[in-house]
Amino acid sequence: MRNRSEGMHTGRISVDRNAFFKIIRPLFFLLLIYSGTAYSQTTHVIKGRVTDASTGDAIPFANVAIKASLYGTTTNFDGFYQLNYNPPGDSISVTYVGYENRSKAIKADLTEQTIDVQLAPGSTQLREVKIFAGENPAWAILRKIVANRKTNNIDDLGAYEYESYNKIQIDIDNLSEKFRNRKAVKKMTHIVDKYDEVKGENGETIIPIFISESVSNVFYRRDPKKKKEIINKTKISGVGLTDGSLTSQLIGSSFQQYNFYNNWLNLLEKDFVSPISENWKLYYDYYLSDSVYNGSSYDYHIEFEPRQEQDLAFTGNFWVDGDTYALTQIDVNVGKKANLNFIEKIKIQQSYELFEDEGKWLTSKTRVLIDVDEPTKQTAGMLLKFYSANSNFKLNAPRDSKFYDTSIELKDDYMKHDSTFWIKSRPEALSPSERLSFQLVDSLRVLPVVKTYTEILNILVNGYKKIDKWNIDIGPYLFLYANNAVEGHRFRMGFRTDPGFSRKWIFSGYGAYGTRDKAFKYGAGMDYIIDRKPWTMAGISYSKDLERLGVSAETIGPNTLFGAFSRFGAFRRAYWQEDVSAYFKREVVKGLTGSVQIRHRDFRPLFPFAYKTQPEAGIDSPTKSAFDITEINFETRFANKETFLQNDNERISMGNGNSPAFTLRYTLGVKNFLGGDFNYNKLSFNVKQSFRTGVIGRTYYNLTFGLIPSTLPYPLLYTPLGNESLFYVDNAFNMMRYFEFVSDRYVALRMEHNFEGFLLNRIPAIKKLKWRMLATGKLFYGSISESNLALTAATDDAGLEIQLFNRLKDRPYVELGYGIDNILKSGRIDFIHRLTYLDNPNVTPFAVKISFWFSL
Repeated sequence: MRNRSEGMHTGRISVDRNAFFKIIRPLFFLLLIYSGTAYSQTTHVIKGRVTDASTGDAIPFANVAIKASLYGTTTNFDGFYQLNYNPPGDSISVTYVGYENRSKAIKADLTEQTIDVQLAPGSTQLREVKIFAGENPAWAILRKIVANRKTNNIDDLGAYEYESYNKIQIDIDNLSEKFRNRKAVKKMTHIVDKYDEVKGENGETIIPIFISESVSNVFYRRDPKKKKEIINKTKISGVGLTDGSLTSQLIGSSFQQYNFYNNWLNLLEKDFVSPISENWKLYYDYYLSDSVYNGSSYDYHIEFEPRQEQDLAFTGNFWVDGDTYALTQIDVNVGKKANLNFIEKIKIQQSYELFEDEGKWLTSKTRVLIDVDEPTKQTAGMLLKFYSANSNFKLNAPRDSKFYDTSIELKDDYMKHDSTFWIKSRPEALSPSERLSFQLVDSLRVLPVVKTYTEILNILVNGYKKIDKWNIDIGPYLFLYANNAVEGHRFRMGFRTDPGFSRKWIFSGYGAYGTRDKAFKYGAGMDYIIDRKPWTMAGISYSKDLERLGVSAETIGPNTLFGAFSRFGAFRRAYWQEDVSAYFKREVVKGLTGSVQIRHRDFRPLFPFAYKTQPEAGIDSPTKSAFDITEINFETRFANKETFLQNDNERISMGNGNSPAFTLRYTLGVKNFLGGDFNYNKLSFNVKQSFRTGVIGRTYYNLTFGLIPSTLPYPLLYTPLGNESLFYVDNAFNMMRYFEFVSDRYVALRMEHNFEGFLLNRIPAIKKLKWRMLATGKLFYGSISESNLALTAATDDAGLEIQLFNRLKDRPYVELGYGIDNILKSGRIDFIHRLTYLDNPNVTPFAVKISFWFSL
């Protein structure tokens, strides 16, 4: 590997090289004379490490030089340096972009000494460069880098695999006085303050709360594009951890990958533009800082900074190989002025190694630092540090496609290891502070007050209270209480078994009671994990409860918060439902999941309703107000880029990247089977996707086509989800009333585009607020057949008039909106216009909706 850090930082003014050599030629001969006398002297050695004074992290590629001499070197990726020189020399000088310069004295009487240097973060702004003729010299190099991006991108290889070592540490820092005086924190600082090794440069308290190591093998194949990681060993110590298997998957290599050859890097669920993206000139200013002859061409050192400091773009520098125009080392950071919340700084450093056989520069080491700011002045900040080292690359030897089907796999003995294993596996030994951090975290996690706070946090995050003695979880707490016009005060209590009970069987149940209707509601379920590779489950469930037409749990879907609050209020069109079902679900191949369900349920309305049992008889037809159905549901879902983690007895989706997910669902209703009253067919197809829309932000859409070619009472047709609350709900039509429309053939489209800071970052008076502009659009269009209209009766069996639904006519229902996100770092306000069907009862053409959530 050619050393890309030999060149010293020489400024940014370009001069003619031939003229330069003419000037220095006399000095060169003097240097030769001096060198001849120097060889007779004893060579002195200075070595040490350069680190960040605020975080303790290594600073790679920093310049180290003897003052007033020609001796100099740079630190390696881990911050270490060794400098050989011949006296005289009284001090060393350390410089690096983004840090204050620092000097330290040399002890003249020592032939070998260690000098460690801590640099304080400083200004990262680059000096002004005036170019009087021609274009910026860095631009020509950038064009060649971009032209060779595909060739140099490791993901362009047919296949690759490598071994990966990963280390993660999380610390609490910047403790305010009020935070330090809290009972739990006092007990923690009492232990930590005894050790200087884990303190900051100025003696400030740093509390380690998590540290981990993992060793894994990573496999990639381009066609079809698949990636897999087998995690061999993990070592974890963390305050508040209750699940080793999930954490072991998160600390592997899969979630520590940063590829600057992509246009966008997704970090903290935000899109950061790469300094070598196709749109580099739109986002960045560049400066050619240095060049070094490598024997056949020049390698280049380029510095860059964002054109707009609020953009999600980097400040930093990189070295480029002059032969292949590949990155050989890069150091980038994101400052506090970027349009991010609660983040003081993000820093990513990578070094690359040349794989001679293929002529590829591959990522060998990565270091990431995320400095989380204190949310308020009365709290504390947090440091997250990630380190990854890759070795033993094997290129262009793809394995069988089925081998990659499980994205992340834990070896059965991943927790069995000893100290000898880790000594052999680490690229470098743990520092004294890291060794101490493992010990301190184990001491802190057993403190009773820490365990109490951890338990409270788990309840807030998971919604359940663990009862370890019985191996069950009680909850979820969001559904413990509700109040509505039908049930009065509704009290509910539920449970589920945890992995301590069984790693195969999962039992759950709940009971509820209303003080006004004085009725009990209840439900129970049993699931069985047949296999984890591939993921295969089966189960049965039963429930008897009140539901709302158009706002049922099935319609609401996974929006737990909206589902809980929908139990409050008038609770119009309520009905009793007894539901029995059984299902089987299996991941057929990676990304493709199939399921089948048999379900029987009844409908017992508490509101005026009737349907004609013989619609051909017209007004003389007998009517009924209740019915039973038996149906078989078949569902296929395809999301080829989706990654799952196994959290003991459940799987957690980590998203599908920028790729679409497709779901096809078919329902067959069977008459006279288990008491079913109807034969029918239902078909729906859904596609949803979130993707980057170039420089203007991120777009999300959800599109559904549905068809019900059968004659059924309207409660069995499709009712789009409305929203009559003050709050904005993303999976609802926010200007549509509950149960306003019914259709048996339909198309529903929901779209949202977040401009992030693309527009507001460029308005001087607003950009400091870090607001983000967004646009929304929702459309529903469909129809209902005459046969289904004829089935609906005007009055029920008691002669009460039935409140009928609206039908879509010659135009779709449309609502458009615009809004501002990130108000006071957590609020969102949407301004929504309803454009059609304004004559329907109790509708308004315009509304303002609010919502709140934690957002970076």
